[in-house]
Amino acid sequence: MNPTEKGSRILHDGTLNKSTAFTKEEREALGLRGLLPYAVSTQAMQVDRVMGNVRRKTFDIEKYVLLNALQDRTERLFYKTVIQHIEELMPIIYTPTVGQACREFSHIFRQSKGLYITSEDKGEINKILDNWPQTDIRVIVITDGQRILGLGDLGANGMGIPIGKLALYTACAGIHPHQCLPVMLDVGTGNKDLLNDPLYLGYPHPRLEGEAYFDLVEEFVMTVQDKYPNVLIQFEDFLTPNAYALLRKYRDRVLCFNDDIQGTASVALAGVYASSRITGRNFADLKIMFLGAGSAATGIADLMVSAFQEAGLTQEEAHSRLCFVDINGLVVSSRNDLMEHNLPYAHDFEQMDLIQAIDSLKPHVLIGATGAPGTFNQEVIEHMSANNDRPVIFALSNPTDRAECTAEEAYKWSNGKAVFASGSPFARVDFNGYNFKPGQGNNAYIFPGIGLGAVACCASKITDPLFLTAAKTLSEFVSEQDILEGSLYPPLKDIREVSLQIAVAVAEKAYDFGLAGNERPDNLKQSISDYMYDPKY
Repeated sequence: MNPTEKGSRILHDGTLNKSTAFTKEEREALGLRGLLPYAVSTQAMQVDRVMGNVRRKTFDIEKYVLLNALQDRTERLFYKTVIQHIEELMPIIYTPTVGQACREFSHIFRQSKGLYITSEDKGEINKILDNWPQTDIRVIVITDGQRILGLGDLGANGMGIPIGKLALYTACAGIHPHQCLPVMLDVGTGNKDLLNDPLYLGYPHPRLEGEAYFDLVEEFVMTVQDKYPNVLIQFEDFLTPNAYALLRKYRDRVLCFNDDIQGTASVALAGVYASSRITGRNFADLKIMFLGAGSAATGIADLMVSAFQEAGLTQEEAHSRLCFVDINGLVVSSRNDLMEHNLPYAHDFEQMDLIQAIDSLKPHVLIGATGAPGTFNQEVIEHMSANNDRPVIFALSNPTDRAECTAEEAYKWSNGKAVFASGSPFARVDFNGYNFKPGQGNNAYIFPGIGLGAVACCASKITDPLFLTAAKTLSEFVSEQDILEGSLYPPLKDIREVSLQIAVAVAEKAYDFGLAGNERPDNLKQSISDYMYDPKY
């Protein structure tokens, strides 16, 4: 290869390219002389240039496309920019903008990231994995696109979720991008609009279901164990029955977790822990009601059962503190339309609607995980406020336009009494002389740290006590200033430190429980910190 070919190849390799930051000496040695403008930029200057370009864009989806292209072109600059401006850019590279990006995925597609496995690849998944250029894969995020955020079945367009989640693994927890693999299990779609879209890039057939579906997942999971023996598999945005079936099947067999069930549970539990510092009510005394009874809500409840038991309650007492309302009303034992994961929370109450349940059962905390916007209407918030001096309201559905209520609505309808958190970001709210800072219960506070801790100690599996530990660690990061502003989560700017502390706590538990596959280092925190990817050059 002559120097010119070498230089051109470097400029077109996003993992090597520093663009205008190559020094004069590097340009001479690498065959780059004349291929770049004269001036040499520092990485800080490049970050400023990127942010200037981002801020000139009118629409968030344009910013998403710009940053996506930057990731392809100059990987380290992308991560340096995201890390330094995480509060501004997380809503762009992930929720809520990733929802629109998934809707439009086939129309804004530029360059492929990750692997696509279809029904036609049965028996040949090993060959597919052989095509991936990296061999030391530590984290896989996989989806089948059937339940993307609160948007439903987006088929192969759901690939935006694994791509976005893994970008957060790197930016928030320092997992090296070369050790991350996004996977789309493209088994078709039930979305007729996509099947009729000539630009749709996915497998253009109805969804694979039943035994054939689970056989394909089994082949993938088992092939991955042979190919990448130290890998963590994160299941993402699967339809509730499949999500639970896969978690039950694999949680004790391989290193894996379901972020919608377990990650959401941990971040919500952390917020509830923190809320006690505002309300003055002990965690063990709380009564919690859920609107929505899918995988996210039930996952939160399952982890809260463990948390209540740790606080001294029996399992029966813990279940009695948790109740659900779904589209058919209060989940009660007399109903015959419940799924298996709902049964532990089906109590011997009379059938009621949401308002009746709030007035009768008087929950201290109301958690929404419905994907249905506006379900926490003025009547709901007012009834919660009538029964609580400081009602705790979690509107967790994503993206923002799917939230059960907005921050402003919660504060206004409760006359400033609400302790509010959401899944997507909301701006500060001025009300009655107070400046509230709504906390964002984003799973990004949990899953990167969980993953980092599991990878660092070569964990064999991830158990509920590890998610409890993560929740407690996160809640302890909430400062007194955060509490004064009404926020149940720390600032996103601290998320790398949060992830490091969660990783250390999770790894410590894994060593204590005999789940770790390597020896405990003398200085665990320093060892994990040294592992974390730093994109500077």
